[in-house]
Order: sequence, then C-alpha cells, then structure tokens
Amino acid sequence: MSNSRVLNFIDGAYAEGRAWFDKRNPCDNAVVAQVAEAGEAEVERAVQAARKALKGPWGKSTIEERAAILHRVADGINRRFEEFLEVECRDTGKPKSLARHLDIPRGAANFRIFADLVKNVPTEAFPMSTPDGKGAINYAVRRPKGVIGVICPWNLPLLLMTWKVGPALACGNAVIVKPSEETPTTAALLGEVMREAGVPDGVYNVIHGFGPGSAGEFLTRHPGVNAVTFTGETRTGAAIMKAGADLIRPVSLELGGKNPALVFADADLDKAIEGCMRSAFANSGQVCLGTERIFVQRPVFDEFVARLTEGAEALVVGTPDDASSTMGPLVSREHQSKVLSYYDKARELGAEIVTGGGSPAMPGALAEGAWVQPTIWTGLDDDSAIMREEIFGPCCHISPFDDEDEAIARANDTEYGLACSVWTENSSKAHRVAGQIDTGLVWVNSWFLRDLRTPFGGSKRSGIGREGGVHSLEFYTELTNICVKL
Repeated sequence: MSNSRVLNFIDGAYAEGRAWFDKRNPCDNAVVAQVAEAGEAEVERAVQAARKALKGPWGKSTIEERAAILHRVADGINRRFEEFLEVECRDTGKPKSLARHLDIPRGAANFRIFADLVKNVPTEAFPMSTPDGKGAINYAVRRPKGVIGVICPWNLPLLLMTWKVGPALACGNAVIVKPSEETPTTAALLGEVMREAGVPDGVYNVIHGFGPGSAGEFLTRHPGVNAVTFTGETRTGAAIMKAGADLIRPVSLELGGKNPALVFADADLDKAIEGCMRSAFANSGQVCLGTERIFVQRPVFDEFVARLTEGAEALVVGTPDDASSTMGPLVSREHQSKVLSYYDKARELGAEIVTGGGSPAMPGALAEGAWVQPTIWTGLDDDSAIMREEIFGPCCHISPFDDEDEAIARANDTEYGLACSVWTENSSKAHRVAGQIDTGLVWVNSWFLRDLRTPFGGSKRSGIGREGGVHSLEFYTELTNICVKL
C-alpha cells in the first residue's frame, strides 16, 4: 500500500475496486490519495474469504494462540508508530500532539487488553438434581459469532476501529472493516501489520467506499455477515438496523449524543473549566462523548462563562505539524458546511455569541481547508435546534440553572443518552445526581476517563448495546449451554 493509493485489503492481499475516489486533506482540501471503492464483487470476496478463514486454522485456534497474535499486532503498530501517526493526521487534520498521546497508543492498547481479557473471563456452571438422583452439570461455552461487519467513524479512526476489531478477533471471529470514506488509511495500513503478526488470510479484511449503493450497504445487507457493529450518527444506525432486520442479525450501535455537563456552585472551577474545555473543543469538537450543552449554577455562571471563553480564545488553530497547534480543522468541507449552518442558525435564533461563530482567516492554501472557530453561545431556550440537535463541532451553549432538580430535568430533556459530566465537590450530591441521569456514562469531576473493562454505550437514540471488557465479549460470542447427565 502506498500513501498515494489506498487499497482494499481482502484475503491477505491488497486489491483495487470498481472505481476510485479522492481523499482530500482537511487542512487545505488538496487531494492526497486515491481510494479504491469496493463494489459488490469485492464485498462478496471479502465475505467468502472471512468464512473460509473461520473453517481453517483460525477457526481451530486456541485462546492462547489468538492472544499471542494480537500482542504481536500491538507490537507492530508500535513499531510503525510514526507511520500510523502521519497518515492518521493526514486523514483527519488533528494535531499530532493529540494523536500521539491518544489515537495511536489506544489503537495498540485495544489489542492488548482484549487479548489478555479473553483468557480470564469465566462462564457460568450449575449442578442440578435429576429424578434418578445422579444429577447433571450445566456449563456454558463461548463460541465466535462468525463474520463481523465493522463500520467505523472518521473522528477517531484507528482508536474506534481497533476498539471493535480487538475483541472480535480475540473471540475467534473474522472481520470485514468498512472505514469512513473520509479516513480510510490506517485501517488499510493495519493490513500489513496483521500479515506480519501472523493473522491468517481472510481474518482481517478492509473494504472502502460509501453507504447507500456502495460498500456500506453491500456489507450490511450480505447474508454471510453474522453481526454488524457500528459507531456513527443515529440515522445511519437506523438504516443498519433495518438492513439486518430480515436476517434477524444482531447489531451493536454507538450513535450520536447531545451531551450535558452540570457545573454546581460548589464545584472546583479550575477542574470544571479544564474538563469542559476538553469536552467541548478536543478533536475540534468531533467526539461522540463531547459536551455541547453546559448547565452552570447561577452563582458561578458569569465567572464560568468568562473563564471558558478565555480558554477557548487561547486555542491555537493550526495544522498537524505545527507544534503550537491545539485545534485542527474539521474532517471535511462538507462537515464544515454543516457546522457553520448551525453557527448561522444560532445567530438567527438570537443567541449571544460569546466568542467565535464563524471561520478563522487562514493563510495561503489553508484558506481552502475545513476550519471553524471554537464557539460559545448563551441565551437560547432548551427547545431550540442548537440545544436539541447534534452539531459535532467545537461549540457549546452555556445556560444557568438554580437547583439540583432543575439541572437533572434539563440534562435529561433530550432524545439522546450517551454521556454526561457532573462537577461538584459534594460527594453525596455527586452520587445522587449521577444516578438520575439518563445516559450510558456519567463522569464526576472528570471527562473521557476510561477504564476499558467498563461498559461503554448509550441509551435512547444514542445506541443499543455495550462495549468494553466482558460486555464486548458478550456481543462477539454466542453462548452455548452444555448439559451433561452424570
């Protein structure tokens, strides 16, 4: 695989497709690669390769053998760390300082943690009595589910792809990865690492393309795919559910969010400002767990707004290679148009634009990139589009509240239920409030603090199912009960 041509990876070899499409650099919109789009023929080959692999040595491999291979995969990512870093930042535009400490290390760690976890997860066993008095024993065994379709988003491409591929392979499945068309390169590059680590042909496959009428639709509708896992926006998740309904096929969906933060008057404001700066603006706001609605108790509202504004205005918008850069562009000009449409809508609705609200002036060729300003609003009602629809950009609205009950009610007043952060130094209040928030994750005095053994996922329109630790293994395996008469 070359940097200028990003190919599909099928049955252990790189392959062209039915057509080519442009991959553009979000910093200047220049074409940096041609990507091979997979058609029905390529998807069919990938499915058949995966099913063949399950009948071969991979299907007969032990947990210990698979764990050893996955550790070699992690080693391979680390050996080629700078190469993964370069193409990940080229695809996304994010600062290398961020990807160096998050995306690439977690990409390797996801293989290690599930390689170790799968060796140490017990299943249940029950003795039972029988009429003849001799008894019986029931015990459960985990078996791989089969061929897993893995459909990945563009915001954290390597991290979120390996978060699914790691446990799927640890459990003995074969995978077909469909990365976002915006960020195809690290998934393809991982094919080389898989071969070097000894992953058999057909176990790891990558197909590139789009959704309807392209690789995404062909994969989700293929009867040879046993399960589909998807992270992305809610409408696409609904389409994937519909595609699998006729096949009664399990899906795991981690979808959108309109996540709140609750900052109480007794919070440590230094911690709260630092946490909300990250949750609102990290990765240019392109994080499913990010905060777009901040509710601040009235006695500290003005100070909080002033200090968060100061932090936002200190962010340095720049390219991945600029060591001073703390915020990159959005992933594409298309996404920039979406985010800026919400910036315009906020203005039309009468929001107070505390800072930002448009695109920064960038020099030279960078003027063609997908840049937007970090933006803070106040003054809008909770039923406005800005407060109800996921924007997925570096922006947030800050509202005052008076008491605990009001804060909880307003935090829960959303179709989504992915994540929330609660900021208070009162431990009783922290537990009381966190237990009433309708989300899959609640952080207290922190944000994005993850123990990878814990359940991860959303409620309401934010998804179905949980990933992380044993919860991932539940999705990627089938439990078979064996009853032995004594």
